[in-house]
Amino acid sequence: MSRWGWPRSVIPLVLLFIFGSIYGNKPNAFLGGHGSLDFYMPAYIGMLIIATGFYSLPIAIINYRERGILFRLQATPLRPLTILSAQVGANFLMTTISAIILVVAGKLFYDVHVTSSILNVLVAYVISVLSLFALGFLMASVVPNVRVASIISTLLFLSMFYLSGATVPLKIYPQAVQHIAGFLPLTHAITLMQDMWFGGSWLDHWVNVLALLGLLAVSLLISAKVFRWR
Repeated sequence: MSRWGWPRSVIPLVLLFIFGSIYGNKPNAFLGGHGSLDFYMPAYIGMLIIATGFYSLPIAIINYRERGILFRLQATPLRPLTILSAQVGANFLMTTISAIILVVAGKLFYDVHVTSSILNVLVAYVISVLSLFALGFLMASVVPNVRVASIISTLLFLSMFYLSGATVPLKIYPQAVQHIAGFLPLTHAITLMQDMWFGGSWLDHWVNVLALLGLLAVSLLISAKVFRWR
């Protein structure tokens, strides 16, 4: 994970220990009878995804372009898709390892509930990662330099950090803010992963799935047209 993404990737782990130390993981009626850490574990995983997808992935690619590395790689026998897939794969692996560490720490220190619907959670996780990474890749395709990318990444990260349900339940926000939050991809990712974590049904979340898959398709189509190697 690059130096742009790792400071933000530790935020979920820090929040886990802060809120775990203060509130513990006792069932809370406001959170539907779930413990606060049980409820927020999928949200913390969502934070890891955007930390990588909005910082590590796009900024690393833009940095390679600025330094001429992408152009030189394009001249090698490797196919361009292989080069870019390796970058996405490496970031996917690091995000997944961080998510596993987060869940293990939650289980060891605060007895966080580990879902029995693990397959559904994994599918929801993969859909979320691919969709949000695709948005980050689109950023890498159109943003001219690292400085601008850092500003855009921070704006996206903070807006989703506060408005997607990653830090506080959406239902405490005014109706207008909840409506805005419904347009944020991380909102759909967290909602989907949270409900799968608690044994929810895919039929209840077809809107979230379509929103994420639509973002994935649109981002990849635009990136394929506008991506620059130099």
